[in-house]
Amino acid sequence: MRLHNELDLGAYWLPFTANRAFKANPRLIVSASGTRYRTDDGRELLDGISGLWCCNAGHSHPRIVEAIQRQAAELDYATAFQVGHPTAFELAGRLAAMAPTGFDAVFFTNSGSESVDTALKIALAYHHARGEHSRTRFVGRERGYHGAGFGGMSVGGIANNRKAFGALLPGVVHLPQTHDLDQQAFSRGQPTWGAHLADELERIVAVNHASTIAAVVVEPFAGSAGVLVPPVGYLERLREITQRHGILLIFDEVITAFGRLGAGFAAERFGVVPDIITTAKGLTSGSVPMGAVLARGEIRDTMFDDAGDAIEFFHGYTYSGHPLAAAAAMAALDVYEEEELFHRARRLEPVLEETLHALADKPNVIDVRNIGLAGAIELAPRDGAPGARGSAAFEAAFERGVLVRTTGDIVAVAPPLVVAEQEIAAIGSVLGDVLDDPVLGG
Repeated sequence: MRLHNELDLGAYWLPFTANRAFKANPRLIVSASGTRYRTDDGRELLDGISGLWCCNAGHSHPRIVEAIQRQAAELDYATAFQVGHPTAFELAGRLAAMAPTGFDAVFFTNSGSESVDTALKIALAYHHARGEHSRTRFVGRERGYHGAGFGGMSVGGIANNRKAFGALLPGVVHLPQTHDLDQQAFSRGQPTWGAHLADELERIVAVNHASTIAAVVVEPFAGSAGVLVPPVGYLERLREITQRHGILLIFDEVITAFGRLGAGFAAERFGVVPDIITTAKGLTSGSVPMGAVLARGEIRDTMFDDAGDAIEFFHGYTYSGHPLAAAAAMAALDVYEEEELFHRARRLEPVLEETLHALADKPNVIDVRNIGLAGAIELAPRDGAPGARGSAAFEAAFERGVLVRTTGDIVAVAPPLVVAEQEIAAIGSVLGDVLDDPVLGG
């Protein structure tokens, strides 16, 4: 008997889920280890999406589990308001050492959504401290995802995430998306077309004036929208324009940090250094909720100098730098380093690339794209039913023993960094069978 037959499923309101459909046919996971989940009916499920882009070291890594257990027995909680605990300071120093030169300010949060909203507030407060009170606008990007807080939704550019919630933050404008099927379909790595799309920022500056714009917020690659890879030269152009106009550049690295691109940060992989970096997910390998915002020291110092001995940033969370989360993050960073997982991701990048692009000729496939240990297969939508084909692909893959992520009609893959080559091949084999399945036709 499956476990859900014994559960009352009524009270739990699942996020980003069609709840009625789910509860009519629930999918329950009861345990995990390495690259595998186990379902309530005893089936093994290969994790093709690292939990939700987060379990980079795999599931239940003994080093991380032991660190959490030890910390829970020693110090379960300590407030971060006017008090600290040693592990949070150690972790902040370690993250600063990993980050690009000059990033020596670390503010802890509990999620990617909180990291983004924190980064937006830091940007506003920094300009305020400099006396540039008119810099209150943000520039996001179409199809960007920056979490579910009001700030993140405002700078985000996914219509379904915005349509029910009103005007959101005032004054936010959006750059065009970087993905163009006519020009970029079936690119391997960064597409060569599209750097000029960053020049739209110049038009936004001309219309609104640079003195009103606080920051530009982009994902180095747009993960939640379906692995939209930045064109060659695009991020470099954004950096050039923002620097010239005194606008902060925020990289939302909630997905890309901690090895997804074969480096500690996407800023390192692309050779483009922003002013603020948001993180979460892989920081603890998904084991305990935690995020961190990394900022250039000059930003922090400006705010400190303006405040003198008073509180310089009226912002924070009950669980900022939580002892269990900090211990988990320290252990995760140990695992990444000792098992050379960032290097492993870079080595496996061409393996995943070949595996996914081998499916380019399958029925209904209109694009395959990849970067780092992430990739996506885009399917032609059914007439009058956008997203239906992607939903069917998710269910068909799950039934065949592979967990993927779908956004509309895009199937995304981002396995844990500990994935084996034969497991990547197994993901490709299952997806091939899924794409050939008549259930995806029509």
